[in-house]
Amino acid sequence: MTGKADVIVVGGGVIGTSVAYQLAKRGQKVILVEKKDLASGASGSCDTSIFLQSKNAGIHLQLALASAEIFKGLRNELEHDIEYHNKGGMILIETAEEMKVMEGFVTCQQETGLQVEIIDRKEASKRQRGLAEHLAGSTYSSQDGDVNPIELTLGFAKAARKLGVGVLLETEVTGCIITGGRVQGIETSRRPIYAPVVVNAAGAWAPILGKMAGLDLPIRPRRGQLMITEPVAPYIAQQILSASYIVAKYNADKLKDSKSKAVQLGVGLSLSQTQKGNIFIGGTREFVGYDVRNTHDGIQAVLKNAVRLVPGLGSIHIIRTMGGLRPYTPDGLPLIGYVDDLEGYFMAAGHEGDGIALSPVTGKIVADLIVDGGTFMDVSALSPNRFALFAKCPT
Repeated sequence: MTGKADVIVVGGGVIGTSVAYQLAKRGQKVILVEKKDLASGASGSCDTSIFLQSKNAGIHLQLALASAEIFKGLRNELEHDIEYHNKGGMILIETAEEMKVMEGFVTCQQETGLQVEIIDRKEASKRQRGLAEHLAGSTYSSQDGDVNPIELTLGFAKAARKLGVGVLLETEVTGCIITGGRVQGIETSRRPIYAPVVVNAAGAWAPILGKMAGLDLPIRPRRGQLMITEPVAPYIAQQILSASYIVAKYNADKLKDSKSKAVQLGVGLSLSQTQKGNIFIGGTREFVGYDVRNTHDGIQAVLKNAVRLVPGLGSIHIIRTMGGLRPYTPDGLPLIGYVDDLEGYFMAAGHEGDGIALSPVTGKIVADLIVDGGTFMDVSALSPNRFALFAKCPT
């Protein structure tokens, strides 16, 4: 493998591998660089959900809808079993106040094109057995689904390699090579690699990479704690969230002022069941830097909330826990596009908990923008330059 390429992609998670694959499809010579191993970050420590309902109406949901269409044919395209299923999904509603919020949320989503509705508790119980008696109702959308995030990442990487992408694992980026305000490549723990375009797809670690290029990126790591059960017979019929999950996702600044420990931890129910029968139970949304450790408080709060909403979970054994870092941005949207005043530096990070769901469309959009200078939808709202990035070219 030579040290020259058309594009360098930094990050071996689901976004980086998708970007590398799509660029290679467009005829670009690509080198992907990953500090550890494929899916060693958030892509290997998250649940299986492809939730369209959790996206705000507008560009966020438009991206999800476009990505959902790509998912339908992705297994055949990648020639790899990504364990994709279009199961449908529900967001559980507990109170009249939550119902009012979700009615407005759903109306806006319907206007964007999502097939979603509010159903009462009786109908919700037909779709998912074992729900708590106190629930006021639920949303339901047939368009939600799930996928194996590790297999998805490996599938993108395998297909990228077939197209000639060089994949450098256990390779740390140590610097950005910049001359006269233009990116020339990167320094790594192995050797310099040269290319006129560098894509920062490092997820929660994107700010660390950005600093090497003089950028102050508005991306913060946000920990999520998950529990995984023993394999059981089919129990979770579709993807499940709670309305409190939506509140935690979009109201980060309000959580810290609550007197409730669970609210401070950003606890909201997230349930999905894998093809092998394991149930993923989440989760939290915590700003604790790069600490991925599980905590007693976090695990206790998540499980207490889960059993309160789906009591039958209480009889299933937990076999392990894990923590991962979502790349949070202040407005909940990823940074996708070139950085002003630093020619050749491209951002593809900041997807928060939506990286798996948005990975197929993100790869396509990035490849379109780099190769063609435009893409099939207006993505100006995703430009990294909507923030003050303070790009300063190192001398």
